[in-house]
Amino acid sequence: MLKYLIVCLALCSLVFADGEWVPKTAEEIRAIRVECLKEHPLGTEQINKLKQVEFPDEPEVREYLLCSAVKLDIFCTHEGYHADRLAKQFKMDLTEEEALQIAQGCVDSNAQKSPADVWAFRGHQCMMSSKIGERVRSYIKARQAERAAKA
Repeated sequence: MLKYLIVCLALCSLVFADGEWVPKTAEEIRAIRVECLKEHPLGTEQINKLKQVEFPDEPEVREYLLCSAVKLDIFCTHEGYHADRLAKQFKMDLTEEEALQIAQGCVDSNAQKSPADVWAFRGHQCMMSSKIGERVRSYIKARQAERAAKA
């Protein structure tokens, strides 16, 4: 157990040591989602809910979201979400200050010692119930409508 903690701390410090964190592009996010779906397969019903921007509190969905957050470098299983990175990655049309304020309100220290997937899911749910979540849902639905119009 101590080995895993040391490895996690080392990985978290490497992320900070690499210099300025840069938000992922849409293409990088898509690739991360594909990777995480391979690592944490979801059922058809779960995938359909995700497409509707619904996130059921189920172990498979939580693990998929944790995988995505870790690979996006916005969540560390030891320290939790990085509010500054959340704000940069998901600010949408908000100012970075406003996005940071929302993100900071959703970050917690995991005082209840929840498993990483539950901890990450809790923060995700908070973000999705905020102005950022509203804008993410609008963006995704607009993209889906664009694709449907082209088909």
